Amino acid sequence: MRITVQLAAAGLIAIGSIGVAQAQESRAFCADRPGLGTPSCTVDTGHILVETGAVDWTLERDSGTRTDTFEAGDLLVRAGLTGTLEAQIGWTAFGHVRERDATGAVSHASGTGDIRVALRQNVANPDGSGFSLAVMPFGTLPVGGEAIGAGDWGAGVIMPVHFDLTNAVELLLTPKIEAAVDQDRHGRHLAYGSVVGLETPLSDTLGAALEAQMTRDDDPLEAHTEALASLSLELQPSDDLQFDAGAVAGLNSQSPDVELYIGIARRF
Repeated sequence: MRITVQLAAAGLIAIGSIGVAQAQESRAFCADRPGLGTPSCTVDTGHILVETGAVDWTLERDSGTRTDTFEAGDLLVRAGLTGTLEAQIGWTAFGHVRERDATGAVSHASGTGDIRVALRQNVANPDGSGFSLAVMPFGTLPVGGEAIGAGDWGAGVIMPVHFDLTNAVELLLTPKIEAAVDQDRHGRHLAYGSVVGLETPLSDTLGAALEAQMTRDDDPLEAHTEALASLSLELQPSDDLQFDAGAVAGLNSQSPDVELYIGIARRF
């Protein structure tokens, strides 16, 4: 009997040690939010990361027309499938567009967004440390309304790259190419570009990122090039929780004027 108890105790200690080791080996928290770019890291096997854009406001002014777009409940769920592969699904619960034209007439439209699906396969350092590289094919399914839905399916691929420049500064690159949906909501065209950014910790729990993005969009109705700059902050009070806020500014006349947002991410 004594031997049995000792064996049972030893087994419990061993199981507990495995659990502690697994907890200690958990990767650093790595959310897609905030900012313009996409990280190269993947979610740990068996874990789920839920990211939500609580409130997002975008202002665009052009030739006497002002467009305000409000979004809430922009949800992204990421699940670790293997040590280097994750699956993603995203959806925007609510969007509202208010447009005032040059005559002063105002129109409103509200609805939900399209479904976004993706796979992210990391090929170097899935925790995002040092030099890290991933390939991320994605697609959009046209389930949203006219307010913020694209109207047709789209697809593309992103290749996030990460470098540790110093112990305190990280360089992020996010080149992307896609078959983007036409403005008339039928058919697709080529769009491509990249994000370049620098990230640095400001304290043990607070980090900041400065990014720039250039995108060429060959829409058949109006081809244009967008240039954006972004500043974002992320606060991580615990290993599995993050709050964020950010601002985006348009750098040319073909870009939205400004975007402001706040959000939250939680790992399970």
